[in-house]
Amino acid sequence: MRLNGTPLVIVMSCVMILDHLGMGVLPALQPVLIDEWQMTGTEAGWVNGIFAAGYMLGVLVLVPFTDRMDARTIFLWANSIWFLSILGFGLFAEGFVSASILRFIGGFAFAGTYMPGLKLMTDRLGREDASRAIAWYTASFGVGAALSFSLAGFINGALGWQWAFGILGFGALGATILILLTTRYQPPLQQHESRRFLNVRAVLGNRPALAYILSYTLHTTELMTIIAWAVTFLTFAASLQPAGSISIDVTIFGALVSFIAMPASIYGNELARRFGRRQTVSLIMIVSALFGCLAGFSAAMPFWIAVVMLVMYSALSAADSASITAGTVKHAVPELYGATMTVHSFIGFGGGFLGPLAFGFILDNAGGKESIESWGMAFGLIALTSLIGPIILRIMLKDVPQQPSAD
Repeated sequence: MRLNGTPLVIVMSCVMILDHLGMGVLPALQPVLIDEWQMTGTEAGWVNGIFAAGYMLGVLVLVPFTDRMDARTIFLWANSIWFLSILGFGLFAEGFVSASILRFIGGFAFAGTYMPGLKLMTDRLGREDASRAIAWYTASFGVGAALSFSLAGFINGALGWQWAFGILGFGALGATILILLTTRYQPPLQQHESRRFLNVRAVLGNRPALAYILSYTLHTTELMTIIAWAVTFLTFAASLQPAGSISIDVTIFGALVSFIAMPASIYGNELARRFGRRQTVSLIMIVSALFGCLAGFSAAMPFWIAVVMLVMYSALSAADSASITAGTVKHAVPELYGATMTVHSFIGFGGGFLGPLAFGFILDNAGGKESIESWGMAFGLIALTSLIGPIILRIMLKDVPQQPSAD
């Protein structure tokens, strides 16, 4: 079977959902693992962030090949390793060191699925104004992560955290089977610079694409930090409420924080198509920073306010996701598409590594995870980094025409 058009977009969105079933297990169960392994906030941030470090290495090694071979081949091999890394975490992780190693391997493997999966789809669709397809694809992680959070909490309560990794890891296997059944090998596009394997200089010299790459870094810093620390924060907020007043597993609220990212990202892209990408992304970043500065302090308020604040912050931090990635895709030179997405992912996920780690460090050194002020400072300082985005976009896109449905 070979799919195209809307059916292919639906399948690739489902692939992303299945692949992300194992993604949210660690942050969902982080409070359990912090207690069981006696980790500090910095160590917990490292275990979360090291995934992004593995991802960064993975994009350097794997994604450039998408300019020379069908991204489908890379996806299938990498997704198999991703599946094994999730199972391995449930079987072999027994503390900070082993967890870090397995997360690093998982991040490396996932690098061969996310952006190669995007290229697999866009190569078969054509990239002329593919922003809606990209929006659905990139936003699908929110559904997968939400299912991951909620199912992880349920499985942990019934069987233990090891089983949560073991069972949800099979989502990656399902994604691999779905790709095998619905796509076929397709030769890569003709290259005009076949002598250069990864032409980083040419990518960095593409100012419009670089503007969105740098914006993606700020976006990833914020979003990956929220995902990593949402359940731990809400667990703290719940502990401040009267005994017995919170009867629902906190991981369900963590699932809501993740799920909201999907409609937010899709709607944000539609706003960008209507009002202009740069203007929309800039406004979203500014409002997101405002909510981030308030989110941590909401732990002192009634629990439902803390949940609403974190959901709103997550929605705003995700609302520019598809728009930013679509901006990079739009301005990528066709024969350097794989190289452009390599740089996009590598630099972008530097933020995904540093954000959760910096958050944990701030938490440890501003009073600890039992202090409202510490949570407020940690969220606030991470959120303020997003204010750099509008400045970058204004300076680097000043000579690029700003038109609705274009850029």
